[in-house]
Amino acid sequence: MSGQSRQIARFFQVGLLATVLGAASAVASPATDKVIANVRLPPGFKLEVYADDVPFARSMTLGSKGTLFVGTRKGMVYAVSPAAGSGAKRATRTIAEKLNQPNGVAFRDGALYVAEVSRIIRYDGIEASLDTIPAPSVVRDDFPKDGHHGWKYIAFGPDGKLYVPIGAPCNVCDQPKYAAITRMNPDGSDREVFARGIRNTVGFTWHPTTRELWFTDNGRDYLGDDVPPCELNVAPRPGLDFGFPYCHGRDIKDPEFGRLGECSKMTPPVQLLGAHVAPLAVKFYTGTAFPERYRNLVFIAEHGSWNRSEKSGYRITTVKLDGNKAVSYEPFATGFNRGNEVYGRPVDLLLLEDGSFLVSDDQAGAIYRLSYAVKD
Repeated sequence: MSGQSRQIARFFQVGLLATVLGAASAVASPATDKVIANVRLPPGFKLEVYADDVPFARSMTLGSKGTLFVGTRKGMVYAVSPAAGSGAKRATRTIAEKLNQPNGVAFRDGALYVAEVSRIIRYDGIEASLDTIPAPSVVRDDFPKDGHHGWKYIAFGPDGKLYVPIGAPCNVCDQPKYAAITRMNPDGSDREVFARGIRNTVGFTWHPTTRELWFTDNGRDYLGDDVPPCELNVAPRPGLDFGFPYCHGRDIKDPEFGRLGECSKMTPPVQLLGAHVAPLAVKFYTGTAFPERYRNLVFIAEHGSWNRSEKSGYRITTVKLDGNKAVSYEPFATGFNRGNEVYGRPVDLLLLEDGSFLVSDDQAGAIYRLSYAVKD
């Protein structure tokens, strides 16, 4: 157990609703107490602690037997098991440690895929051996070793391929082998670049109907508090260029590299997001538990700024679409910070079969469950 976990005192039990992973209660901590007390949601919605003993929790994926796997940027990967029964606490195991920023996790055919900075590894039959973790197989180990934007979000697409981004190894630079989303077969073969000109995406998903790739992108730093915007993008086909490092947002020329590219030839964002909000997870709401107006809405976890005079982000937002055109960009869950005091930082969103979302928070080291309790 990490030092952060040992320092978290247990105060009281918080009852949780039954989920696809089983009914249970989670123990609140001082860190999660502040989040729960300060987060503001639309009427009828509720945020509860799902597990608070998951230090630095980042990307999430669900196993076929209900195990929640959680990656981090601190070397550990966790497995949060379904509760044994009503009132029982979920067991959190550290199933890997001392890895190189194992942020990304994905599950397929009984195997857990984990993305480190320069390689993808795979744990076969993982849910049958959580107490004795098998040695991983190396799927591919020839990704760049740069630590700057080296941590990865990974996911399997509807085409059965594993999508793996390669972030720019800098704030802004012209490095053709970087700033891209790649894809490959589950065994690591036939890797190809799917999209270019993407500074650093740490969250993507596919449209539930069109199966097009949607992704967030973190804008560059040091152009000011309000420039450039972060982005929500869609790649309806392979081969598109989204502008980095030449253009930011829709038509903001980079002061150093802008002369090397034409913004009019780049694929523009679907929606401009707030400057420096650090958008990570993006998911379509395809469940039925939320009111009808939320169906197919885009949910985005905004991790929050680090280099802005007044902090921005630290919230969950929504984008409403008309086809592939954004018609609104609104805050949904706010209050993860109060001014410069930060309580939590949303990272990933995972939709459960019961229509609720799990939300990871690497600041508080917790997973929350976002549900809707009041019927229209």
